[in-house]
Amino acid sequence: MLSYDELHAQNDHITELTNTLRLLLTDRLLCDSHITAELFCRYVDAVKEHLEITDKKLYTQMLTSADQQVTTVANRFMGGSKEIKRIFNDFVKKWCNMKKQQLMVADYEEFARITDGMFDMVLDRIQDEVEHLYPMLRKVRGDDKYAA
Repeated sequence: MLSYDELHAQNDHITELTNTLRLLLTDRLLCDSHITAELFCRYVDAVKEHLEITDKKLYTQMLTSADQQVTTVANRFMGGSKEIKRIFNDFVKKWCNMKKQQLMVADYEEFARITDGMFDMVLDRIQDEVEHLYPMLRKVRGDDKYAA
């Protein structure tokens, strides 16, 4: 079973990592820090894990609903998840060495711009989940404690 408390804890953890990394990455020298790179790799893993859990556990009941609005919301979130995964994979290929837990920042200005956009995208997704996905899922499941 997957509880809403677990989902909210994941979202809180991702938000905390985002806020910390945003601050660290304002300093070019800290981009080369092993601690910053390790934290960034944890962020990437946390976001990917959260997306995988939501993809595998949350949408099935919504997609089989007779309510067209519910299936539309599920399809929208699934499409968004696919796009976020694509962006993340492209980002990791260009800027991260996950095995060595290193950031590979050749062009700091480009890295800062792209990373900031990625952070915004993830935080917007979290807000959408809390405001739209979870309430819809509660309605479909009739359960305020467990999402799946």
